[in-house]
Amino acid sequence: MQKLKVASNEAGQRLDKLLSKYLSQAGKGFLYKMMRKKNITLNGKKCDGSERVEEGDEISLFLADETIEKFSAPLPELAALGKEKDRNSGKAGKNGENGNRKKKQEISIVYEDKNVLIVNKPSGMLSQKAKEGDVSLNEHILNYLIDSGHLPVSQLRTFRPSICNRLDRNTSGLVVAGTSLAGLQIMNGVLKDRSIHKYYQCIVKGKIDKPQMIAGFLKKDEAQNTVQIYPLEVEGSVPIMTEYVPVKSSDTATLLRVTLITGRSHQIRAHLAYLGKPVLGDIKYGNRKMNERTGTKTQALCAVRISFLDIPEENTLHYLSGKVIKLKDPQIVKQFDTLDKNKQVPAEEK
Repeated sequence: MQKLKVASNEAGQRLDKLLSKYLSQAGKGFLYKMMRKKNITLNGKKCDGSERVEEGDEISLFLADETIEKFSAPLPELAALGKEKDRNSGKAGKNGENGNRKKKQEISIVYEDKNVLIVNKPSGMLSQKAKEGDVSLNEHILNYLIDSGHLPVSQLRTFRPSICNRLDRNTSGLVVAGTSLAGLQIMNGVLKDRSIHKYYQCIVKGKIDKPQMIAGFLKKDEAQNTVQIYPLEVEGSVPIMTEYVPVKSSDTATLLRVTLITGRSHQIRAHLAYLGKPVLGDIKYGNRKMNERTGTKTQALCAVRISFLDIPEENTLHYLSGKVIKLKDPQIVKQFDTLDKNKQVPAEEK
């Protein structure tokens, strides 16, 4: 027999959904049968699985320990973070299974509350795993939450915090993660309905004097993971709009503030390259000679600011309405000042 206390990260979901995560190897028919026979109860009462659980609710499993172990979801593998799992305490150890702790990269926390975490992703780090064995920003966030005591390893059976927006591997800047179930679900919805404005800064080749709103159509080649920009609609394309404002400029380069009106894959990089203003350091869409001349290894593109619009009062994340999160002294500004000082981007570079 076991008793489970519903944690804040698990609250708000249906009981049957929570049980199917914890006892993931059991069929739903088995779970419903156990509830009908009162072998599974909620707060000491008979339940049918449709109940919404709240923080502090108690789920009692009147099942043999062997049955619970047989049907329980295994704790997620954390070897990529150098963690060893203690299945009894639910705590993470300091060493991996072979005693070798893999190198852990600290992440820069820009904002944190009980539902949301906003971090500054460095260039070169994946937002999410591309293949098994990758260590992405998601894994580093889990590492931080476990090390700081905000997330017991045992809760990973039923809830896994995750990022809500992605940046390309070589793009740096602000990424939002949901660290509670409500935070993750609602933040994904907020991003989908565009109740957040995201602002970027980038360094492009050439002098730009005036702000502009540009439109076009983008078509993605999934096989090559590249996009093509067209002035008019073509089969398989989607409309895009990008707004930019020059922040600083020299005769050879410009630091832009960019707002995505639409948010498509590679939109900023491809759209600016289409206009003949490639992002410095961009290997895929940029100017190779310019990149070699400046010695830039990663693209000069950074997500620097997030503004939350009006979030309905009944929403758990209403308190974020009107809040602005921004990077303090973004490195990209210093990068531009260094380029300008050294005159590293020749105007005639093709």
